[in-house]
Amino acid sequence: MRQGKGLIWKVATSAEKDEAPAVAEAQLLPRMVDELIIVNHKVMTESTKKSSQMWLIKFAPFRTSWTDIVRRGTFTLRGVRNSQARNYLAAMRIGDRVFFYHSQQQLAVVGILEVTRAAYPDPTSSDPQWLTCDFRPVLTLAKPVTLSEIRTEPTLAKLLLIRQPRLAVMPVTEEESVVIKRLSAK
Repeated sequence: MRQGKGLIWKVATSAEKDEAPAVAEAQLLPRMVDELIIVNHKVMTESTKKSSQMWLIKFAPFRTSWTDIVRRGTFTLRGVRNSQARNYLAAMRIGDRVFFYHSQQQLAVVGILEVTRAAYPDPTSSDPQWLTCDFRPVLTLAKPVTLSEIRTEPTLAKLLLIRQPRLAVMPVTEEESVVIKRLSAK
């Protein structure tokens, strides 16, 4: 089995999830291939996009990294306490694609998720106004797109990641999405 760029790996059963070793940098070690299966990997093209809306979410890798998400096969964004970010979460629909950005450490877009459950009350808050969504990993970018690369790209000058750096959830335009994907392929 070949380990190409951008492969997504998932543990086959819930019993194996508890026993699965950590997958460093979303790449499999050859000895782990028997324990894992490839799921729903697609070549990154515009035709793979199921929804008309793209998003970007930021999360600290020391809390949950892209590698953790790929290993688990699921991710729930919790703890968002900003009204603008909450409104963006509320606007997400099942099938929407979402760039996953490592904040605070790597400062790079590292993968693409898909919304699997639309907004619902965040269980980490007793206030029902705070929302969360569930996601599944779809694609590991061939090359992480760093914040410094994003800042030097004129087309991305209006990206909320640049203009509102503390915002954890934000929309991404079609043009911005194409540029981020292009940068990840370089």
